[in-house]
Amino acid sequence: MTIRLAVFDCDGTLVDGQADVLWAMQRAFERAQQAAPDPAQVRRLVGLSLPVAIRELAPDANESQRRDITEFYKSSFRARREEGLLDEPLYDGIAALLHDLRSAGWSLAVATGKSDRGLTACLAAHGLTDLFVSFQTADRHPSKPHPAMLEAAMFEAGAQPENTVMIGDTSFDMQMACTARAAAIGVAWGYHSPAELLASGARMVARNSAQLGEELERLA
Repeated sequence: MTIRLAVFDCDGTLVDGQADVLWAMQRAFERAQQAAPDPAQVRRLVGLSLPVAIRELAPDANESQRRDITEFYKSSFRARREEGLLDEPLYDGIAALLHDLRSAGWSLAVATGKSDRGLTACLAAHGLTDLFVSFQTADRHPSKPHPAMLEAAMFEAGAQPENTVMIGDTSFDMQMACTARAAAIGVAWGYHSPAELLASGARMVARNSAQLGEELERLA
């Protein structure tokens, strides 16, 4: 039996969490007494593992300062979640698309720069956890575009690269898919432009969830 696997990025693909990411990053830099980064630069790095993103955002800081920023980011984000202030809405049509894919026989997985805790809370908040067979996060893998997350998802799902599609909003997702020999599909509603996604290996860039569903149906 052939297993068809659709692997989704989370931030910028399933949910729009940029407001909380920007707030937590600014708060972390302030607490570490470092100059806050440009929000546009922060958005471009969403999807990378947190320590990797911090190195990019604070190139002149020493390792101790970067560790402080990282820990302040985590604690700020966690406090926001515990206070019920976290807002990570699903993009339009995503919930229906995921249910339709499962009904059509696809296996679903997530490969994200979020932590285990962050991904678990996000999916649970939207009642989507049971739709997925594999959850790959930055806690257990090198940062994207390293292919480890995607390879682990394929292994856990029992899928082969030729039957696997990586869906994401950044060039990191597309590069990861190409390295793992899986198909790559970009989405236009996230953090990198369609031109960047195509240049990084995307076979196409979906304008909305309906078009994404149509493309996956063609691949089935």
